[in-house]
Amino acid sequence: MFRTLWNSICYGWHYFCSRRVFFVCGVIVPIVVAFFFIDLMKEGLPLKVPVSIVDLDRSSLSRRIVRNLGSSELINAAHKDDSYSDALARVRNGETFGFFIIPRDFQRDAISGAGTTITFVSDMTVFVPGTLAFKGFKTMAVTSAGGLVQTTLVSAGINEQVAGTLLQPMVIGQQAIGNPWTNYSIYLCNSFLPGALSLMVMLLTCYTLCDEIKKGTSPGWLRRSGGSVVVATVGKLAPQAVVYSIIGIGLQAAMYGFRHFPMNCPAWHMILAMVLLVLASQGLALVFVCAVPNLRLSVSLSSLTGILSFSIAAYSFPVQSMYGAIGIFSYILPTRYYFLIYADQALNGIPLYFSRWYYVALILFPLVGLLGLGRLKKHALAPVYVP
Repeated sequence: MFRTLWNSICYGWHYFCSRRVFFVCGVIVPIVVAFFFIDLMKEGLPLKVPVSIVDLDRSSLSRRIVRNLGSSELINAAHKDDSYSDALARVRNGETFGFFIIPRDFQRDAISGAGTTITFVSDMTVFVPGTLAFKGFKTMAVTSAGGLVQTTLVSAGINEQVAGTLLQPMVIGQQAIGNPWTNYSIYLCNSFLPGALSLMVMLLTCYTLCDEIKKGTSPGWLRRSGGSVVVATVGKLAPQAVVYSIIGIGLQAAMYGFRHFPMNCPAWHMILAMVLLVLASQGLALVFVCAVPNLRLSVSLSSLTGILSFSIAAYSFPVQSMYGAIGIFSYILPTRYYFLIYADQALNGIPLYFSRWYYVALILFPLVGLLGLGRLKKHALAPVYVP
């Protein structure tokens, strides 16, 4: 039995090394994706978003607001325009992501109490820069309004400290749990990198198993394993599982070791989660292969499931807020359970006991995949390729 299994593993390793697609998709692609996301978001957030300012008042008060906008860490007042149409043209050309308008007679109307309006426009077509521009504009508008009211109250004879208390009767303390730096890279890399690896594992698993049926070599593949489809499948997928697990652990080392992302748990908690994610991805792909033992259809199912996992796995949108008919699919995605383990262990550092069912869920995927091997054996013994 062990001799047969070893021969099957050797055949699986030779098969893995003899095809360039495994090296490109299973090794190069995850590494390139890791370098892309880790380097792209190395600053945490794309600060200093370029915007323009339209100062139609040109008073001392408006110039102070312009200086304050220029000192903001979120936006870069790179341009000063003379009209609304000029600023809007810059946004449409992609030079800026918004603009801030100070109207004529702004200082006079603000000091006299006649009332005035500050207008700011942000381009939400590109979500992150547009959101940052909006946040920077809104903060400056609220701060300027508060400063004007405080100046008016002080000029009316109210103590400056009392005026400040009236404007802000309570101070709000914000604490971002797990990510106090509000570093977008911490969220993005820990969701997209495992998701991309899982997608590649699923695609290559379908290719590995269905390629034998497509080429009509599946009967010989089973004979090398003593006629056991379990030994044949395990032997062929085991070398790949080892390689993909090493790649996944390397991605974790880049995030937690090189980039120093938060990991408030022992390292083996996340290493175990990564190994189980690889096995679970292979198990889900095996389910597709057993259900549809056709290379084109099984790869299509894996690609569709892997791509949708970036949305349905609730990286950025909670399952509780999804439509029930959509949210239920999140529970059949391995990446969903890996992300929950990451949130519980690496971010929040809660005891492992409370994440035990997520580990169990990942273990169930390969076990469910093994249940359908009888159907795979039937097609492997009598291969009929349907293009």
